[in-house]
Amino acid sequence: MFVTDSPALRPRVAVVVPKHSRSGVQRNRLKRRLREGARLELLPRCMERAVALDVLIRARPEAYDAAYEQLIEEIRAISKQLC
Repeated sequence: MFVTDSPALRPRVAVVVPKHSRSGVQRNRLKRRLREGARLELLPRCMERAVALDVLIRARPEAYDAAYEQLIEEIRAISKQLC
């Protein structure tokens, strides 16, 4: 994860999911899960505290095998640290 101050007046999130020898279906599923986690956990927390950040989430190979709840929990923990 990479974080920097945002020139915009609101927080923004980008998701990068490298191939890691996985199919397009698996990559798209992981991207959707990470985006949804950011939408539910990271963005609301930053918006209510008026923190304008640009956050880049880069998936590691083990993220493909992680459960959805585990991904959400990690995003929640990171959002508590950042915002």
